[in-house]
Amino acid sequence: MINFMGEFWPSLGNIGITLAVIGAVVGLVIWRGKRRGSKTIALDAALTISGLWVMLSLAGALIVVIKAFTVDWAELHGATSVWFPWPSDLCNTLAKGGTTTCRSENLSDFTVEGASLGLRLIAGSAQLFSMAFSTVPAAMLAVICFQTLRGRTFSRTVTRVLTGGAIAVLALGIVSDLLGGVAATIGLREVVDQSSQWYPMVFQLTVTPLPFVGALALAALAAVFRQGMRLQQENEQLQRETEGLV
Repeated sequence: MINFMGEFWPSLGNIGITLAVIGAVVGLVIWRGKRRGSKTIALDAALTISGLWVMLSLAGALIVVIKAFTVDWAELHGATSVWFPWPSDLCNTLAKGGTTTCRSENLSDFTVEGASLGLRLIAGSAQLFSMAFSTVPAAMLAVICFQTLRGRTFSRTVTRVLTGGAIAVLALGIVSDLLGGVAATIGLREVVDQSSQWYPMVFQLTVTPLPFVGALALAALAAVFRQGMRLQQENEQLQRETEGLV
């Protein structure tokens, strides 16, 4: 995920720079492929981008682990319930022409200063699971491109990677969703007294459909590659029998 927080134009400029860097890498791969007369430019570009994605994710994971033990604050990216009344002026403004509850319900993407080691480890674990969930598709794409470039598109390696990837996406996605909410609630409880109206009394746990959809798509893709491998083996067997007859 490409994410920048700040003023509109600087944030938009940072996103533009990031996309330009990605485009430059793709352009360089295409230029080198055409210069060498390669017939697999698209695969080369996909392999380069997916490999870069995996390496950046590994570097990001290392940074998350280091931060968990070296800083005294924790970044939370999950939803937690916070109940307190809004200022009356704001409530009256929002209520014009309609109705509003005039109270806050969710808090997400916040930082806790002076966090304990336990909270930092939980928050770091949530970030690691989220990064792993988003990196699995890139890793599988890299394997598929690599095997295809070696002439082994329909192989047991690819089908096993896709099947394992489906399981990993499902497990990592569910754990990432749950752990984010748990970490956010624990973080708010650590800094807010239990008698405060801001204290979250319950955990808000959410599991999105994305892990299930992703796992189902990967499982279906694994079945397609498995069928392709079976047809390839049958074709090779038929060729050997034909050559034997000749």
